[in-house]
Amino acid sequence: MSFSKFLQSFSAKNNVFYGLFEQIAENIIQMNKLFIGVINSSDANFRKDEVKKIKDYEHQNDNLTHEVFIELGKNFITPFDREDIHALASALDDVADYIDSSSKKIVLYRLGELDNEIHKLAAINDEAVAEVKLAVYGLRNMKDTAKIRESCIKINGIENRADDIFEYGLVSILENEKEAAMIIKKKDLLQSMEIVTDKCEDVADVIESILVKYA
Repeated sequence: MSFSKFLQSFSAKNNVFYGLFEQIAENIIQMNKLFIGVINSSDANFRKDEVKKIKDYEHQNDNLTHEVFIELGKNFITPFDREDIHALASALDDVADYIDSSSKKIVLYRLGELDNEIHKLAAINDEAVAEVKLAVYGLRNMKDTAKIRESCIKINGIENRADDIFEYGLVSILENEKEAAMIIKKKDLLQSMEIVTDKCEDVADVIESILVKYA
């Protein structure tokens, strides 16, 4: 094998990681869009169907994450540190897990019309996962590190806004909801949704660490 073909083989193997991360990020985008559809509808059957679609995406991401770990075991040379690849895969997987968990709570708790803060958090999460996608796609060539960092900074700001909405939402639930069981259910949903932005921030932290080392 010529030296040029030898280098190309390593490049192709490195591209495997980028492709896997990008597909995971795409799936997360679709999951949150489906989630917004769930909270915008009060039809129980529609909600169940959409939650199943979200679960299907979550299963896909579990498989893709597993592929990342398999590739780590197969490849001696990786595009960036192995621990960073592992951390990024785990952080992205956590984002998907909490979107999935939030959607299931709506069906399991048989919630009807949802509070305004729920809708606000879903919109905030949509902003966060969009920036996650931009940052993940930027890793493939790192030609525009300023743009990647900008997405990471935006995610941090979004997480702060989500904290505020969670606090306002919690106060609203305690003030307006009379049934103890419903207070617990709505608080649990609100908290699960807020954690989505926390996990997006974890993704941003890993990506910023990669930029410090390689950009």
